[in-house]
Amino acid sequence: MGNASSIEPTKTIFLDIDGKKEKIMFSRHCGTRDIHDLIAHAAGVSRYAEISLKDSTGAFVSLNPTMPINTQSSPYKVTSKEPSPTTESSNGDGEVFTQVLSQVASQFNKVFKVEEIKTDIATRLSALERKMELEGLKAVEIEKCKRDISDIKDQIWNAQKKFVDFNRLSNETQADSGETQTPRPVYVGNTVDHFYSSLSDERKISLKRDVPSYPKYTLSQETIEYLKQPTFDIWHWEPNEMLSLLEHMFHELGLVAEFNINPITLKRFFLCVQENYRNNPFHNFRHCFCVTQMMYGMIHLCHLWEVMTREDLGILMTACVCHDLDHPGYNNTYQINARTELAIRYNDISPLENHHCAVAFKILSNPECNIFANVDKDTFKRIRAGITMLILATDMARHGEIMDNFKMKLEPEFDYKNKDSLDTLKMVLIKCCDISNEVRPMEVSEPWVDCLLEEYFNQSDREKMEGLPVAPFMDRDKVTKPTAQIGFIKFVLIPMFETVAKLFPVIDSTMVEPLRIARDRYEDMKEKNSMPPPPSQSNKKKTVTEK
Repeated sequence: MGNASSIEPTKTIFLDIDGKKEKIMFSRHCGTRDIHDLIAHAAGVSRYAEISLKDSTGAFVSLNPTMPINTQSSPYKVTSKEPSPTTESSNGDGEVFTQVLSQVASQFNKVFKVEEIKTDIATRLSALERKMELEGLKAVEIEKCKRDISDIKDQIWNAQKKFVDFNRLSNETQADSGETQTPRPVYVGNTVDHFYSSLSDERKISLKRDVPSYPKYTLSQETIEYLKQPTFDIWHWEPNEMLSLLEHMFHELGLVAEFNINPITLKRFFLCVQENYRNNPFHNFRHCFCVTQMMYGMIHLCHLWEVMTREDLGILMTACVCHDLDHPGYNNTYQINARTELAIRYNDISPLENHHCAVAFKILSNPECNIFANVDKDTFKRIRAGITMLILATDMARHGEIMDNFKMKLEPEFDYKNKDSLDTLKMVLIKCCDISNEVRPMEVSEPWVDCLLEEYFNQSDREKMEGLPVAPFMDRDKVTKPTAQIGFIKFVLIPMFETVAKLFPVIDSTMVEPLRIARDRYEDMKEKNSMPPPPSQSNKKKTVTEK
């Protein structure tokens, strides 16, 4: 079924660059940026150019280490677009920041004619970048630079607030006059907030397609059974295949019949969901599929249809599909510390999870994508409340609260007929699936650790640049793969899955035992990494002589 081969140390990808065939090779340990730069070099464009890949069917291919391999006869077609000229910068991050700053300033100029603000800010920022380059910059000078940058951010914030107020007034005026209103982009927060934490593109959410662009796949019986297993290898499947597998899950569980879903609407829903997952190293569409497949596996493993209604199963599966929609790649801590639009909008309370819910129901508000269009109002009200409850439960800040509540409901006996108890069980189930990578075999789980660390390091690098607090487990100078996983497995995963196993004993052998094996493997890895290298022969001779 799958077109990709097993995970190998090196990948070879064939490219078609304006009719010229090229070949690139990279390690699975390479980051997305490394692969982007490699293709940019092969295409003869700058490393800041926008690059996209299409396969032989015209489908876009995700540019990351997990991209499917191809053959020389079916290369990926490369399309590149150079960025517009920006203020010169001495490093990549500075150039990106200046580029975004230029775009925002251009929008202000159209409304308020504030060219002088744009020029002043760009000049000051360029001067700061040159100043930061000087070797041996004193601590007092660094602090002054931070204050200057903070002043610039405050200026942008104030200017953007005026821009938002103007947009709101303009839209209200159009409404009063009966004119047709065109949606306007509204940018709140500083420039960095918009670039890294903006809301989904409205065009993606409201996208309508008469014919789904991915083909119909016929699944073998072997694949159908394999899909129900926690050991399922999610790296072997291309995006279009994952879409078909998601369709199969909804049909096989009886959800299409339960909610009277139009099959074409189901296809459009999954397509729209896929387009609203960003190309992050970890929080991407493949992670969405991974979590949904694990929930599908747990439903079959624990025979959940015996204790839950099909409506409950539909809520569980749909919540998994939507649980990280439009994730910006920077966690709640960053959103709150950086005072992003999301943090302000949701008052620092689970800003990302609230945003995932909002995007999910924005997609469902489109009749072309609304898989619940044929249910009655009361049913939809229950579905909406259930999906919202489950997505909000994936905020790890609530982990202790939810687990304590679940443990209380296990004593003396769990009551499946009690709504509050059943809701708590569903919250624990989606939490298990969301962080279940280490349940899978090592060759499936370990690449996810690399992806997660890459996303963590991206965030900590930005936090250092912006003078924000940095979590030790995200700092590339402090964390290693074993140290990142051992504590998480020992104190979060194993206790949580052991608690679920009290309700479903089959979990102990199929999920808890693999977690114990993963814990032992990382502890061995940590011990080997901490062992000093063996002494050389010259050192041995010297030791004997000294004695």
